[in-house]
Amino acid sequence: MNADVVIAGAGPNGLMLACELSLAGVRTLVLERLPERTRENRANGLVGQVVRMLDRRGLYERLTGSQDPPRPAPGFVFGALPIDLSVLDDNPLYLLSVPQLRIEQMLEERAVQLHVEIRRGHELTGFTQDAGGVTVQAGGPAGPYTIETRYLVGADGGHSIVRKLAGIAFPGVTTDATIARTAHAVVPAELVDPATGRLDVPGYGSIPPFLHHRTERGLFVYAPLPGAPAPLISTMEWNGQDAEGPLTLAELRASARRVLGVDIAFGPPDGQGPHLMRKLNGGNTRLAERFRDGRVLLVGDAAHVHSAIGGPGLNLGLQDAVNLGWKLAADVRGTAPAGLLDTYESERHPVAERVVMSSRAQSALIAPGSEVTGLRALFTELLGDPRNVRRIADLMSGADVRYDVGVDHPLAGRWAPDLDLKDGVRLAELTRDGRPHLIDFTGGDWGHPATAALPGSGVPCTALLVRPDGYVAWASDVPQPDAESRASLRTAIQRWLG
Repeated sequence: MNADVVIAGAGPNGLMLACELSLAGVRTLVLERLPERTRENRANGLVGQVVRMLDRRGLYERLTGSQDPPRPAPGFVFGALPIDLSVLDDNPLYLLSVPQLRIEQMLEERAVQLHVEIRRGHELTGFTQDAGGVTVQAGGPAGPYTIETRYLVGADGGHSIVRKLAGIAFPGVTTDATIARTAHAVVPAELVDPATGRLDVPGYGSIPPFLHHRTERGLFVYAPLPGAPAPLISTMEWNGQDAEGPLTLAELRASARRVLGVDIAFGPPDGQGPHLMRKLNGGNTRLAERFRDGRVLLVGDAAHVHSAIGGPGLNLGLQDAVNLGWKLAADVRGTAPAGLLDTYESERHPVAERVVMSSRAQSALIAPGSEVTGLRALFTELLGDPRNVRRIADLMSGADVRYDVGVDHPLAGRWAPDLDLKDGVRLAELTRDGRPHLIDFTGGDWGHPATAALPGSGVPCTALLVRPDGYVAWASDVPQPDAESRASLRTAIQRWLG
């Protein structure tokens, strides 16, 4: 074997999976057709549980430079409708404003530290598989060659070659009804409120920063992202006319005029860039029929594509990678219990279906027309109820994800709550090794090594088993370990850890 696992694609999802596999001692090779990291920034931040997941691998600190844990956001948007998250006692929605370029750079640096081999300028061209492994055909600067591997993972995006060669159907819909235009652009300083960052547009009114701003003619976004060469200006129109050729600032300015009804005299940014100038016609919503074909698996956009509204893409894809990593590693090492690898699809496919549903709902809420304006008025009323705010926040963050782990307990199958452990260690620090952990509040003997948690955390359990991906595989309420609770723990360990 040339590698235990070959990953096609060195985007964030492929690199995250490579890091997870290497943490578990699996030899991993990443093939990337681009000779160097792309200079095009496809996303501007992270939304949801992925922020806390990165904290539990020590990667949040690498991105922020801060040793403080992440904090939930005071507000966000759903379908361009503002959500006041301050009404929630336990706000689950976390945000991290960081360019995707920086995320990819950080993940590549971490992968190299973990001895992952990354071959840039090398492209997967084909593969065959049998019961024992996969033979990958690849091409590089020196010509074609083959690689023998146990498993192949497609992290090669929405046009995935791996998915196509595996014959995995990618059903969904393609629409050409929208034109989205985005560019770095400088707005006149007198239009920006220095106290709030809002854009005060003469003849129109105030536009808050970072949030989708919908009119009956389209969508407008003003995002002065920290560290960016200039604010991002973005518009979306429905059934609009597309000027031929690449996007220009004049075309973007004309689009903003149509959406808002007034002109904003923005101009080009200073410096060398890279400066974003992107136009997208239409969009795709598709979900792979299955995430696995024998020894070939899919993660991220190779498995699902959808609208970017609400920022769910990296939240979904990176957690695909973390869910798959420990399971695939256990299979490679020969320690996986029967059926463990099958749970990657059974757990992540429904999550992807839910994200597709959410993105479609939000796309409907930002569409033009007076009927949608009426629908938005109703949703605004509904979002005045904290119970509905909770449901939307859980949906957008992924906090409502619950896997079927075969244990009847309120915490079972859910994201493990943040805990303070002995010696001042946080659970997020303990889990940076990518291993499972048994957390104990009782001081009793569970028959397996456990880490003591500080009492008074408010967590409704006396012990819990945390899977490597941060989800609870087992939990108990008994005040002290007894024969029944120890047997229940043994069953969970055998089911998930072998």
